[in-house]
Amino acid sequence: SVGAEAAAVFSLDDHKVILEKNVFKRLYPASTTKVMTALVAIRYGNLQDVVTVGQETVITEQGASLCHIRPGETLTMEQLLYGLMMPSGNDAGAAIAVHMAGSIEGFADLMNQEARAVGATDTHFVNPHGLHDEDHYTTAYDLYLIFQEAMKEPVFRQIVGTGTYTAEYKDANGELKSQTWNNSNQFLTGQQPMPDGLFVLGGKTGTTSAAGSCLIMGSQDM
Repeated sequence: SVGAEAAAVFSLDDHKVILEKNVFKRLYPASTTKVMTALVAIRYGNLQDVVTVGQETVITEQGASLCHIRPGETLTMEQLLYGLMMPSGNDAGAAIAVHMAGSIEGFADLMNQEARAVGATDTHFVNPHGLHDEDHYTTAYDLYLIFQEAMKEPVFRQIVGTGTYTAEYKDANGELKSQTWNNSNQFLTGQQPMPDGLFVLGGKTGTTSAAGSCLIMGSQDM
């Protein structure tokens, strides 16, 4: 019994479909959007860039997940990626987008170009964080393709496999500030038990896998 509206389990050994449910159905991706944001930032951005964040980081939508950066603060792109992926910071996604493309819309164009390049042809992004928009959608199969590409990047694996990260940066007054972010992956942190025979993907030494390796994706936050 699968409670999700759409789901898929693929074998990475022989590429067989182990389980599928509505695998090509277009749905709203919520914060799984951030996998593509990170992929674009890692592949085409400079992780050592120093970014002064602007008003794009002021997100007032109720329930939005944030890493709590403020306009005028300066962080590196690498720090923003940790803020994006660990606490699922929508504000970090917005800062990355404006730094790389000049606007949210411009960065969404880059995301869509990359989606097409990896074969995710039933996907369309309008923002870097996944806040709801009727024209922002993907499928379970496309998420699989996007995540597979992201896992090819050592920096991505490093970030999503990190349990706790402390970012030290400057606030709008030039004063040193620090924040500690905890990984929101409840399987990695031990808040949820992994199903028998599966392991968390990611980590400092690369991917870990079981026989008949599987990918599990999901999102509970916005």
